[in-house]
Amino acid sequence: RIDLVLKTDKFIYVMEFKQGATAEEALAQINEKGYADAFASDSRTLYKIGVSFSDEQRNIERWLAE
Repeated sequence: RIDLVLKTDKFIYVMEFKQGATAEEALAQINEKGYADAFASDSRTLYKIGVSFSDEQRNIERWLAE
């Protein structure tokens, strides 16, 4: 299940959030499970974003986009 899809007039953002895992793992999940596939024919620019949250900092640790 996709954690977040944000649509604007020009962009679509597909986001996966992970706590206690890496941003790379979050981005890999988007690609492996095909979360962005439903938007492939859309004319808007598509961004896939993986976000990891730190248990210690209780904040975003790292994010990656493609």
